[in-house]
Amino acid sequence: MKLLQDMYKDNYFPNYLVDKIKGEIDKLIKFCEKGNYNLEGIQDELDKRILAINDLEEEFNENGSELETVARESIADTIYLVLKKYKINIDIETAIRKRIW
Repeated sequence: MKLLQDMYKDNYFPNYLVDKIKGEIDKLIKFCEKGNYNLEGIQDELDKRILAINDLEEEFNENGSELETVARESIADTIYLVLKKYKINIDIETAIRKRIW
């Protein structure tokens, strides 16, 4: 599964910052791989990862970038693919409900 493909292809987003978002999504994947979760547990994990991504917004701004349309779509698409892969039935809008981007 290719994560954050559109962000990595766009020079507007510094790769080392996209790597930080990927790191948060990797944590979500590791959580899902354990398979010991219910919908409430997975939503709690999603909320943690989204809040961590929110915390990167200032760093993106300091580097002439921002979590805007392409980033929003790329992050949401990637999380959607993770949920689909692990057969987790949570609506994407609910899954990323804590986002500020």
